[in-house]
Amino acid sequence: MRAIKWAASLVFADLGWKLLSLAAAVVIWALVAGEPELSTFTAVRLEYKNLPEDLEIVSDPVASVVLELRGPSGDLSGLGSNIRPEVVVDMSSAGPGEHTYAIGRGNVKVARGIRLVRAIPAELRVRFELRRERTITVEARFAGEGQNGYEVGRVSADPREVRIAGPRSHVARVSSAITDQIDVSNIVGTSQFHVNLFVEDPLVRLVDATEATVTVSMKKKH
Repeated sequence: MRAIKWAASLVFADLGWKLLSLAAAVVIWALVAGEPELSTFTAVRLEYKNLPEDLEIVSDPVASVVLELRGPSGDLSGLGSNIRPEVVVDMSSAGPGEHTYAIGRGNVKVARGIRLVRAIPAELRVRFELRRERTITVEARFAGEGQNGYEVGRVSADPREVRIAGPRSHVARVSSAITDQIDVSNIVGTSQFHVNLFVEDPLVRLVDATEATVTVSMKKKH
């Protein structure tokens, strides 16, 4: 009997507040249930994870995908703030060659109440190559040579060689790191120039140096 009275006291304690909370929950549910369901398209940045350190992506990079989403209008209106969808592709199983990754519920994260209908594109095709490093020479480029009766005589660069890295087949085709053009149209003796270096293949990058000091000695043209 005592147990029954104790249970009844729990049920009826603060009964007014409990009924008010229940009524509020019912009102919120009714508002959500009565909210129209809409669809929308949104562009989402594509992110990668677990790419093996010895691999390079050589296919054209895909920066974003378009998601078709469906859900209550109130939830969809919050897209772009704290419920921004995420697309993360796990590349831990990648190896040299071409691989296909599906874009779907397994790697698309959306807020509760929102459903993914489809992704455009639905698959991501990525081509990988092994990474390679190599040492190449620095090649100086000049402009205005001979305009004042002088031509380039001796040239030295510091550093003389730099290391590059990138996909194996691309690295193999790069023969030298090139300087920005050096204007020697008004030079008659020996001068030094601090210039930037670059390689013409966008998939190949400089590893240890991006600048060089070039010393140029001019001589009279014959």
